[in-house]
Amino acid sequence: MAKALDGVRILDFTHVQSGPTCTQLLAWLGADVIKVERPGEGDATRQQLRDIPGVDSLYFTMLNHNKRSVTINTKKKGGMAVLDRLIKTCDVLVENFAPGALDRMGITWEHIHAVNPRMIVASVKGFGPGPYEDCKVYENVAQCAGGSASTTGEVDGMPMVTGAQIGDSGTGLHLALGIVAALYQRASTGRGQKVLAPMQDAVLNLCRVKLRDQQRLERTRTLHEYPQYPDGQFGGAVPRAGNASGGGQPGAILKCKGWETDPNAYIYFITQAAVWPAICKVIGEEGWVDDEAFATPQARLLHLKPVFRRIEQWTMTKDKFEAMDILNKLDIPCGPILSMREIANEPSLRATGTVVEVDHPTRGKYLTVGNPIKLSDSPTEVTRSPLLGEHTEAVLAELGFSAGDVAALRAEGAI
Repeated sequence: MAKALDGVRILDFTHVQSGPTCTQLLAWLGADVIKVERPGEGDATRQQLRDIPGVDSLYFTMLNHNKRSVTINTKKKGGMAVLDRLIKTCDVLVENFAPGALDRMGITWEHIHAVNPRMIVASVKGFGPGPYEDCKVYENVAQCAGGSASTTGEVDGMPMVTGAQIGDSGTGLHLALGIVAALYQRASTGRGQKVLAPMQDAVLNLCRVKLRDQQRLERTRTLHEYPQYPDGQFGGAVPRAGNASGGGQPGAILKCKGWETDPNAYIYFITQAAVWPAICKVIGEEGWVDDEAFATPQARLLHLKPVFRRIEQWTMTKDKFEAMDILNKLDIPCGPILSMREIANEPSLRATGTVVEVDHPTRGKYLTVGNPIKLSDSPTEVTRSPLLGEHTEAVLAELGFSAGDVAALRAEGAI
């Protein structure tokens, strides 16, 4: 079956996480992704956080599935000749180098467009134009600069970054959408263009509800759904809110049976207004349905702490999966706190391709995430990440280089 991005060729100049997330997603959707790496070294993550000596790390393998690897030394004349031929035959160049690095390599927008006017050049940068645009940015810096850290953590605690890689992988997902949009526009204009996804912008986009709350706070001086209400004080900026839901339906993480020894024996429980009578019945507080102190969502906002304490008394009598079974039958929104171990061993996630087992020639079998986007006419097959330079000769042959040309390039140190 044809893939959604069949016929699209991506020149992948990315490394570490943000860029490779983007190009891996495009590869999963069917694009031919050619990853350019430095001879003898490759992507830095091949060596980072290794758990098996001398073998590509999980950090690398889990971000570079379905790609081909070529090695090119752009400091050599022959290397630049190979690169120019790749630019001429590819549709998109994706990069996440530090600001100005690509220009210093001689791979400027002007050079690329002279070689291939249809080329789309897509970039991840830490910041967009402004006072910090020349700064190098990593995951946690992006979370801090994008508003996530200041609004995450316990009410009276310090700012906290999240375990979800919203700065790196989140930006890669945004960039992939921008690339697909540029490809669609090129079909009518015939022209390439630049696509930029700053990490700060991507994090802020994922934190938009907090920007919403900042404006509400400035207007009303309070945020009723935050745990600081009604007893605490609000300052001038959106505060940290612990595990409050951040939406119109109050929620909290509650203990379940076994919490004393299991750090993940918890459930997220949402007191949705539509099912309030069912909640009262299941916890044995039917009188709350008509009690004016609890009968309306607005009234309950004044008593959320005791409400959740009472619900927790009930959840502590069940393990998280027993609680889920009971609550789901009553349409009460809830979700178990799943550990990575539980997720890795969940059969339904294996069945849907959300968690995939891959066989690697030097690493052996390992687990990875699969394509989170499911297309009915373009199913994804997750293939292993490439070895360093594994496809150099095959790609050069596709570009018209002879065996003698390849030998000369190797002798020069260009590949």
